[in-house]
Amino acid sequence: MKKEMDLKGKTALVVGLGISGVSAAKLLFRLGAEVLLTDSKGEEKLSDTLAELGSVIQYKFISDANQAALMSDLIVVSPGVPLSLPFLVQAAERNIPVISELELAYSCCRAPIIAITGTNGKTTTTALLGEILKASGRTTHVVGNIGVPFTEKAMDMEGSHTAVVEVSSFQLESIRNFRPYIAVILNITEDHMDRHKTMENYIAAKARIYENQTKGDILILNADDRVLSGIETDNKGESFYFSRHKVLNKGAWVENGKIVLNIGNGSVPVCSTDQVGIPGSHNLENALAAVLAAVLCGTESETIARVLKEFPGVEHRIEKVAVINGVTYYNDSKGTNPDSSIKAIEAMKGSTILIAGGYDKKSDFTEFVNAFNDKVDALILLGETAGIIAAAAREKGFTNIHMTKTMEEAVEKAYELSSPGQNVLLSPACASWDMFRNYEERGRIFKEAVLALRG
Repeated sequence: MKKEMDLKGKTALVVGLGISGVSAAKLLFRLGAEVLLTDSKGEEKLSDTLAELGSVIQYKFISDANQAALMSDLIVVSPGVPLSLPFLVQAAERNIPVISELELAYSCCRAPIIAITGTNGKTTTTALLGEILKASGRTTHVVGNIGVPFTEKAMDMEGSHTAVVEVSSFQLESIRNFRPYIAVILNITEDHMDRHKTMENYIAAKARIYENQTKGDILILNADDRVLSGIETDNKGESFYFSRHKVLNKGAWVENGKIVLNIGNGSVPVCSTDQVGIPGSHNLENALAAVLAAVLCGTESETIARVLKEFPGVEHRIEKVAVINGVTYYNDSKGTNPDSSIKAIEAMKGSTILIAGGYDKKSDFTEFVNAFNDKVDALILLGETAGIIAAAAREKGFTNIHMTKTMEEAVEKAYELSSPGQNVLLSPACASWDMFRNYEERGRIFKEAVLALRG
């Protein structure tokens, strides 16, 4: 039985006032805690956020994070805040609990949780699974990194509801008791090396998603993923796999052009792979994971098939924006690492002008450039990594490179270079934080610039 957090009369500090930090502060206040806030941006730059928050809760903003930590019984860190900050290390040494917003939400949530992580595909899989479960008649809450913080909805969920939660390695780093009854790891490829430093650390953070699972819980893994197919698990629950390339004894796979399921009651065909509405082989993997989780929740295969055919995908992930003068524009702003953008390039039909570049997460762009093959005709770069990607491209003999300073300039250059029948693809292979608040803002600005071309 889960023990709820007792915070009445205690002081709780929220570090970082992004969307999840603000939501965590509201939940802490609702739980009866005295709420302290701190953020490296300072009180003045956060005046609008603090004014809005102050109309809902009582709080005290403390600029000195060290002082704030000393005053606290509990510290909740936002995903973008590294646990290596000295005041957080010292707090942990003084036995002050340092937890993520994910852990806080879990402590208040009565609904069973399906948690989804992976380097790529989390948002699509989370959204698709949410739609399947809703179509089956379940009251389903789709929360987490997908846009609605888990803490915003956690206390309003009933035991009969289902929470489908997108979780990141940053959130999983600081869990304690978080335990989903179904945990899904889609894939693990190099990402966030600026934060995790090594692949071993990154894999370990992702693997925390199942560390508290017990008998009766379920772990879903990608049998085609090099890391996950060989991962050593001490999972106490039952493991299921999905595969695009091989027939499995148990799980979800592709066979003779059909998605097939077997969770122990015999093989059941769901639908043809060409009926899956979202494009790209990577999205077929995402669909397999969602299908497997859904059927393990008791969803009928007919319901699953119907949603797979109708699901349009998610905003900012290979999102078709417009066709202008015979050129198709795609927004893949959610391509925040090289592997994700490789999948977007592979999904393109025909020659492509690629817009890339952004915040430097210390990624290696060699494989990204290798994926150009004969598909990418021109490369338009912007942001912090523009020079790094350009150097990687030239090293591989790709020279049709154009440097730009703004998204609007990049779109105009793409328009100038394009011909009817081509694609223009924004897939940055990098995070957005050098020029934009988040990948959503980057994608919206791209779409606005594309639609402005019609004028």
